[in-house]
Amino acid sequence: MNKISVRNLTKIYGSHPDRALALLYKGLSNEEIRKQTRQVVGVKNIDFSVAAGESFVIMGLSGSGKSTLLRCINCLIKATTGEILIDGEDITQMSSKQLTQVRREKMAMVFQRFALLPHRTILDNVAYGLEVSSVPKPKRYEQAMQALEMVGLKGWEDYRPNNLSGGMQQRVGIARALATNPDILLMDEPFSALDPLIRQEMQDELMELQKKLQKTIIFITHDLDEALKIGDRIALMKDGEIVQMGTPEDILLSPATEYVARFVENVDRSKALTAATVMVKPRSVVYPKDGPMTALRVMEKHGMSTLFVTDRVGKMIGYIRAEDASEEASRGERQLDAIIQRDMPLAAPDTPLCDLLEVLAHTKVPVAVVDEQEILKGVLVRGSVIAGLAGGGGEIKLESDTSHSNR
Repeated sequence: MNKISVRNLTKIYGSHPDRALALLYKGLSNEEIRKQTRQVVGVKNIDFSVAAGESFVIMGLSGSGKSTLLRCINCLIKATTGEILIDGEDITQMSSKQLTQVRREKMAMVFQRFALLPHRTILDNVAYGLEVSSVPKPKRYEQAMQALEMVGLKGWEDYRPNNLSGGMQQRVGIARALATNPDILLMDEPFSALDPLIRQEMQDELMELQKKLQKTIIFITHDLDEALKIGDRIALMKDGEIVQMGTPEDILLSPATEYVARFVENVDRSKALTAATVMVKPRSVVYPKDGPMTALRVMEKHGMSTLFVTDRVGKMIGYIRAEDASEEASRGERQLDAIIQRDMPLAAPDTPLCDLLEVLAHTKVPVAVVDEQEILKGVLVRGSVIAGLAGGGGEIKLESDTSHSNR
């Protein structure tokens, strides 16, 4: 179910937006509209939906309209035209009282510059939204302490913001947003003011929190690596419009325009691509009941030096090597049990390639990609990984991809 739906949203800055709208409908560019009307198109004709529990990233360069769009979503900026549906209700049609209620109960915002109150303790900063909502002091302190514990700041509640580092202050900002238990988190470049190392730590912590809390997040950034890391989907903006929207892999592997292609050309693909992106399907497997001669025939047919062993439903058991199968066959053995190697590298489909490169560099066998039930989904070999890192993704078929040899 969609938590947020934005439909045909346009924001025009100026005293005569109708004049600009008329030209916009005729297809004139933002620059032409500005020259003719002195009105500025902030965002135009925006359509997207965000599912409950999804992390949706809006990214673009400065002036692309991303922050304007975010502020339209919670009506801090009033849209010129369009609808913004929260749980199916159009908040652009709500009274001020209704809108305030939605903001207090369903939304919270995390700002780039922390926006902490310097004269208040950390606990009082986190409890501020609850205080505004007239939550009794014992209850709001209880909820604020729970939020501080979630972001790893238990024990800091009696300090003031100037006693904390930048990263810790941003944790306070996140705790303040979480204290009201909102369904939706709106995050406006929350980590861009932090040092690179602290920024990475905060990204990791946000992802860990999201695994536990499953909030609906709209996250603004101008950093592509950050967007690829955090977003379930990404909307890339230029001149007030969304020029491409999709999964991180859609954006990276299939750029829709030359602008998007230039945007992603220098990205670290190893952080963006996952095992599922570059894995290849296993050409063949054997089962424990199969004998060494059967395994040798399969390996010879497909030019394999190793062969995976699974049960009948596809659960990984291990692998066998051609030399071991040959020795067993020469001795007249009819079972594979004695030569199944059970110690082997495994990866989940969503594992980033950057976490697997060292394993791939040293393993002598392919890496099996398995799901949570250890069902074999695919295989990682150096050829398919190199193709993905070079820009071909998992679609490039190399001889080494189909051999299951990692040599």
